[in-house]
Amino acid sequence: MFKRSVGRSVALSPVIIANSRRYIAQFSIPKSPLSIKNETTKDFTKKSVDWDFLKEAILTLTDAGPIEIPIVINGNQFFANGKDGRKTLSQVNPANHRQVLANVTQSNEKDVSDAIEAAKVSKAKWMNMPFADRSAIFLKAADLITTKYRYKMLAATMLGQGKNVFQAEIDCITELVDFFRFNVKYAEQLYQQQPLETSPGVWNRAEYRPLEGFVYAVTPFNFTAIAGNLVGAPALMGNTVVWKPSASAALSNYLLLTILEEAGLPKGVVNFVPGDPNLVTDVVLKDELFSALHFTGSTDVFKSLYSKISNNVSNDVYRDFPRIVGETGGKNFHLIHKSANLKHAVASAVRGAFEFQGQKCSALSRLYVPKSIWDDFKQEMVDILNEISPANCSAAEGLHSFMGPVIHEPSFQKLAKAIEDAKSDPELEIVYGGKYNNSKGFFIQPTIIKATNPNHDFLQKEFFGPILSVYIYEDADFSSMFAKIDKTTKYGLTGSVFANDREIIRQTEEALRYSAGNFYINDKCTGAVVGQQWFGGARMSGTNDKAGSGNILNRFVSIRNIKENFLELNDYKYPSNYR
Repeated sequence: MFKRSVGRSVALSPVIIANSRRYIAQFSIPKSPLSIKNETTKDFTKKSVDWDFLKEAILTLTDAGPIEIPIVINGNQFFANGKDGRKTLSQVNPANHRQVLANVTQSNEKDVSDAIEAAKVSKAKWMNMPFADRSAIFLKAADLITTKYRYKMLAATMLGQGKNVFQAEIDCITELVDFFRFNVKYAEQLYQQQPLETSPGVWNRAEYRPLEGFVYAVTPFNFTAIAGNLVGAPALMGNTVVWKPSASAALSNYLLLTILEEAGLPKGVVNFVPGDPNLVTDVVLKDELFSALHFTGSTDVFKSLYSKISNNVSNDVYRDFPRIVGETGGKNFHLIHKSANLKHAVASAVRGAFEFQGQKCSALSRLYVPKSIWDDFKQEMVDILNEISPANCSAAEGLHSFMGPVIHEPSFQKLAKAIEDAKSDPELEIVYGGKYNNSKGFFIQPTIIKATNPNHDFLQKEFFGPILSVYIYEDADFSSMFAKIDKTTKYGLTGSVFANDREIIRQTEEALRYSAGNFYINDKCTGAVVGQQWFGGARMSGTNDKAGSGNILNRFVSIRNIKENFLELNDYKYPSNYR
């Protein structure tokens, strides 16, 4: 292991030592149930003691006033101090916009450049760290989230992103730790995929190198778990990351970063640069070693980034062709057949359209119902919605509410405008809802809008909020709905059929093969579970790389094949050259 020179031992470089450690043994990840199965969701029933822990965590994050959130570069924290040109941006509680939760330091151009440099410098050590060590960090982070930090994570997500406790539990606890744990399992399986054929005297092997440069992760407000996966998946594979969090999720995202650091994440592996999206992105995309974009957000923003990256490729800015991995929008559908179980289809529509305030890329946005059952369907929905009133889910009076606010003022104004437009449109009728109020929080009443034109904009455009557009079709026209569903929008994310007629189910599944990357039969079009329903859509809904599966990890490695020959040639000739 050591060379000797003049009687002294000479230590090898850290990289060489790390490489040698990697091959001392082949490890397998723990086989305990928590490592390979989905995390159990706490129910938070009214008498549960979990409420006491949650209330305490909410007070911890609010009683002392706004939390100061720094930029984090190479493990060092940087705050605005009035001398460096940095500003702060306030993150407010969307259910009570007078309550400032955090003052978030905004990155300047130098900060972004420094973050890129930190990612480059830390790359060699991180990529050569044994897989067992990298895995241990994410497995430990998962355990910290489900134990020590469970209620603080819940509180941060509820306060900052307007979720109720059950929605937060699904998001920032169970789905987040499922991503961390299942990704380790998927990575182990990926590394084990080796060439199947060989020749005598030859050893063929595959090396799953991380990408040569760094990864830029642009994360959304609506799911803390998505932020964790956009950063965690490439990092697990040995990449370093520049992370631009959503301004509306900075509190939960920064808490997540501190948990990863506590779990042992080395300095510089993930660099946290909140700031103006255009400023941060412009600096990142100019760098020669930009290797991948990992993005979740709006379709228009993704298209813009795609275009900038493509132009830079044409102009020889990059060393590699950057990987582009994106999940964007959807105009997701439920197609109801007259044979469907009415009560189940109604409840699924309410959940699909209005849970998470409709702020899910998979949320139900267009509903197709046969005329023969529409009156009963509508009445059932109205009866349920009469029980639902948006509230502050992080305050005592709203802890048990089903719906919270939409995320911020721009979202509120966009949705309010859509509702007002519907009121004056002769092709639209507001069947339920249509009320909104931002005097205290950004509250939109769950709203159902019936369209008489199957090609209306309301059946094409994504609103990303609690607005559901409905089209009533003649029963005999069921099959003609396939073309309407398939061609009306540019998206292809999620969709469902509700029917008890098996022939109808088969017909629908085949006719709508490319209409949804996640297709559901007698279930709502939302709620994909890591390891169970791999998630993603094509068309203008993204690159369909399937988060929650091992497929996503392939996008953050660059495979090198190695052939080692053990036999020596004695002659250059082929057998056919001899007479």
